[in-house]
Amino acid sequence: MRDVTPDVPAPHRRSFLKYTGALGAAAAVSASLSACSSGPESTNDTGTGGGRDRTLTAVIGYGNDGSWDPTQTASAFCMAANHHIYEGLLDTDPISREPYAALATEVPENPDSTSWTFALRAGATFHDGKPVTADDVVFVFERILDPDTQTLAKGFFASWLKEVRKIDARNVELVLKFPFPDGLSRLTLAKIMPRHVFSKPGAWDEAIKGKAIGSGPYRQTAHHPKSNTTFEAFDGYNGPRKPAFRKMNWLTIVDAAPRVAKISGSSAGAQIADNIPYANIGQLESGGMTVAGGAGMNNLFLMFNTRHKPFDDPRVRQALHYAIDTGKMVEVALKGHGKPSSSFLDEANPSYRRAKTVYDYDPGKAKALLKEAGVKGLSIDIVAVNVSWIVDCLPTIKASWDAIEVKTTLSPQETTAVFTKLDQKQDYQVVAAASNPNQFGLDADLIMHYNYGPGNLWMQYTRWASDPVARQLFKDMDRATREPDPAKKKTMVQDYIDVVAEQAVLYPVVHNELMTAWNPELLSGIRAQPYPGINLLQAKWA
Repeated sequence: MRDVTPDVPAPHRRSFLKYTGALGAAAAVSASLSACSSGPESTNDTGTGGGRDRTLTAVIGYGNDGSWDPTQTASAFCMAANHHIYEGLLDTDPISREPYAALATEVPENPDSTSWTFALRAGATFHDGKPVTADDVVFVFERILDPDTQTLAKGFFASWLKEVRKIDARNVELVLKFPFPDGLSRLTLAKIMPRHVFSKPGAWDEAIKGKAIGSGPYRQTAHHPKSNTTFEAFDGYNGPRKPAFRKMNWLTIVDAAPRVAKISGSSAGAQIADNIPYANIGQLESGGMTVAGGAGMNNLFLMFNTRHKPFDDPRVRQALHYAIDTGKMVEVALKGHGKPSSSFLDEANPSYRRAKTVYDYDPGKAKALLKEAGVKGLSIDIVAVNVSWIVDCLPTIKASWDAIEVKTTLSPQETTAVFTKLDQKQDYQVVAAASNPNQFGLDADLIMHYNYGPGNLWMQYTRWASDPVARQLFKDMDRATREPDPAKKKTMVQDYIDVVAEQAVLYPVVHNELMTAWNPELLSGIRAQPYPGINLLQAKWA
């Protein structure tokens, strides 16, 4: 998972690594946080005793050592945890993404207005006992909208949100630049944080490292990077999603085999796990587990360095996409749990339309395009992240490119290493990696700006933002954002996605399902989500 701040200058390397989660591997939580930790020190402490006080143990297939700052993070583990620790004015259903009142008392009746007024929930307090006030709301939004502070969240708000004003201690007004109904669901991405904690010098660095104090149903009790994070029900919570588990212990196990083993058999040490390998579905189901998938934007994408010839030529990029036997990739690597991409968006997205350019497997067309571009004897080294399912897909890409006489080598590496090299502006030819903007939302404007924009990091990686086609694309995207008519806006988005498909600078090869497994004899209310992590706000003991 990578995160990008659309339409704003790229932050310096350290800031980028912080909010992508790449820097967190070396970061330890503060001494003060460790001192007040009351959770289990061992990942084997699952608290499996009976009664309501038993511990819910979850296995997350992503690292817990990324940034925990809600305004910065795209870490799957940290984002999932933050949804349990913090609240937005509005939060959203994890599947439908429909907004509901969280810290605010109600959803605005008129989403087309350019002024939304919110009253804060009476009696809402942070985990340290201090009341939640309008000052805390203004504090968070001022950080997000500050032109001198580059955060990931800025890309989700700055284009349409003008300012946030305090009316009185319990009421705030959001002033919009133009009507933007999609903004309501985005408010869940602005988690309200205590001003009295995070306005102190160095506090944002502590947030990155793992310090988390919110007003949500669960409070963080311990955080051990690369091991586990623990939670406890917050007795002072008076909001709409009551905690069902007295304690939770979330383990981070990135490697597939030990992750599956942790939830397998009669002595399983966990009740739920995400990121289940397709090859293990039958094994887990035969052992009594429920395994369910969520299909969405999760994808393997190819990203080309357009400053490295011949990848400046769109015919070459197209040829390499046409050459990939995506049907074989879905069958062999994904075990049928995916589809070849027919648009940048997945087929379930409300704004989906089959693109004018679809890269159905056509090696003959691939060869013809390379010949037309005057390219022969091409050798490519694919730099890839070592996410397990991506690694499974790489042999199909190599075999497909070798078949059209493009000599191909594979270089899978730690995700951190890949993106550190990119951020350092090191040369490369092609990157293969995974992405899923659905963790931020479903609206196409958000998804497309996550990857494309004149100042965002993805476009800096591709070295494409100055291309005349790119400049026009960014203008078309901005016009679509401002279009008030939903039907017209949808068509405008679909039209510029056709340009993205034709250019194939950064484009998905396949969209695949993410699988979650849980013990139905112990847990109920679980819904598999189409993006990494878990959401237990409506789950309970069976």
